[in-house]
Amino acid sequence: MTTVDDETIEELAQGRFGSTFAQSFVFSTCHLMGESNYNPHIPFNTLVLLVSLFSLGHVLASPIRNQNSILSDKQVACFRPFTHYASAAYCPSQQIKNWTCGEDCRANPTFEVVDAGGDGAAVQFWYVGFDASLNTVVIGHQGTDRSRIQAIITDAIFLPVPLRSKYFPDIPWSIKVHLGFKEEHAKTAENILQAVTTTLMHHPQASVAVVGHSLGGALALLDSLYLALHLAPTTKITMVGYGMPRVGNDAFARYIDQHSTISLYHITNKKDPVPVMPAQTLGFHHCNGELHIREDDAWISCPGHDNPSKECSAGAVGIFGRNVKDHSGPYDGIWMGAAC
Repeated sequence: MTTVDDETIEELAQGRFGSTFAQSFVFSTCHLMGESNYNPHIPFNTLVLLVSLFSLGHVLASPIRNQNSILSDKQVACFRPFTHYASAAYCPSQQIKNWTCGEDCRANPTFEVVDAGGDGAAVQFWYVGFDASLNTVVIGHQGTDRSRIQAIITDAIFLPVPLRSKYFPDIPWSIKVHLGFKEEHAKTAENILQAVTTTLMHHPQASVAVVGHSLGGALALLDSLYLALHLAPTTKITMVGYGMPRVGNDAFARYIDQHSTISLYHITNKKDPVPVMPAQTLGFHHCNGELHIREDDAWISCPGHDNPSKECSAGAVGIFGRNVKDHSGPYDGIWMGAAC
């Protein structure tokens, strides 16, 4: 077990390393901010947060990292803005349009809503907006009530099927995803792309972050690939999912891993059973990027697909001892949808 070095992150943020690899952290400030869009008006502590998240992404993606790593408090704090954004997605569209969603909205005061939709029933709530402090377009997807999510994941529409070429052009037919998630994604894809494209016209140097919890995490993952295929190839996209089920087959997971413009994190909480569904025996696999919250609330980076370590979701959640209450949180003290 190793701990990712905070001093390295501070040095990266202050530009004290000379290597091309390290300089790329400072030049980009964070994957979320995209290339060449350093904003001198962003407070230094925000830059440290962004550089920390960007460097963490490289640590998780590094092929030489074959052991679990403990995240520092500072690294965990990098995710708080996105945790609040994921939680806010549970709120009705009118609340989101007015940005009056309680603590989740107050936690991100510079956010400006561009569009929001859904009815929370036939169509999941969703929103698109711009966070000036992060120079990031944020897309949020509503999750599903924990009493319903297991049924949705395992019902008759769980079969892995190819993606639609209308939304995912030139994707090989060997890449397959959960039929139900595919159909849910199609309901909002075009509206979200239009809102993101409009926002990027006004903020061309911005990056994109897609967030969601539970079913919302699955939709966020599909959106990250969808947007990567339809936006400019230089657009940096970060996806942060919480309590996310497995979305596609191994070919899908590997395709996401290899997509250079997408940085992915899927955060799993203690004994939450949702991230281990649908079963691997049915052909479903997670992508790289798991961060698992242990019973002692420590956050662990778990390299690879469905890491079997007892410190990661696949190893920690067995047939017995599953706790669906862990699905809603807390994620660094934040309970999903509690502010709505």
